[in-house]
Amino acid sequence: MHCALFTNEVMDHFLNPRNAGEMADPDGEGCCGDTNCGDYLIICIKVRNKRIFDIRFLVYGCVAAIATSSMTTELAKGKSLEDALKITDEDVVNALGELPENKIHCSLLGPTALKRAIENYYEKIEEYKKCIAYQD
Repeated sequence: MHCALFTNEVMDHFLNPRNAGEMADPDGEGCCGDTNCGDYLIICIKVRNKRIFDIRFLVYGCVAAIATSSMTTELAKGKSLEDALKITDEDVVNALGELPENKIHCSLLGPTALKRAIENYYEKIEEYKKCIAYQD
């Protein structure tokens, strides 16, 4: 696919992805995609006071997958967990200006992986509460 089909914002997030990289001891981790056929995303979060304090991602995919993953983390960073759960595919695409029609499916990775990371965080909290209750 020719780069002229992407907005400047998409190319900026592709060439200079924000929040890319691994995270040690995340509070929550979520994945989305299929490693056998293409795009795959992992999002990790750290939570403080019910807000996303830090967020990182690792992605295997095309220009759109990298850009949408980067934008998803930008939209989520600093938000309350409740507000981060409301981030949609349309929010990501709109924040990037637009995507070619055949690349919009790539935007599905970010919000889904983010929701799974938040769900994983809540699961860990519940497990912790069970452990504490068991010790009492």
